[in-house]
Amino acid sequence: MATAAFEDIAETLEFLDDWEDRYRHVIELGRAMPPMDPSFHVPAYKVDGCASQVWLRPVLAEGRFDFQGDSDALIVRGLIAILHALYSGLPVAQVPGIDAAAELGRLGLNDHLSAQRSNGLRAMIERIRKVAAEAA
Repeated sequence: MATAAFEDIAETLEFLDDWEDRYRHVIELGRAMPPMDPSFHVPAYKVDGCASQVWLRPVLAEGRFDFQGDSDALIVRGLIAILHALYSGLPVAQVPGIDAAAELGRLGLNDHLSAQRSNGLRAMIERIRKVAAEAA
């Protein structure tokens, strides 16, 4: 059950034949993401398990899940943008039930991310699921 924003990303990546073009698109998604205020670059929002610096700040309002995110690595900012498209706006109770691995598998990311990036992506997903489960 992916959001319309995530489906748009999936369709775009499917349209791009070359993985280098897909990689560039993921980076562009990260560049287009609204910046996170640097005052939120604090240990409470830092995601452990990522090779680069990653911060995710949950924003829960009216039973809906959202978050702000940032990273010091362009490709990771793009991955954050993809996760934002996957989860943003969902009812908090639905977030833990999203099969992120299957949804991201549709994008073909698993075959093209380094082991460190894949571990970091899993750590971000676990943080999102944990925050949503605690809020639900």
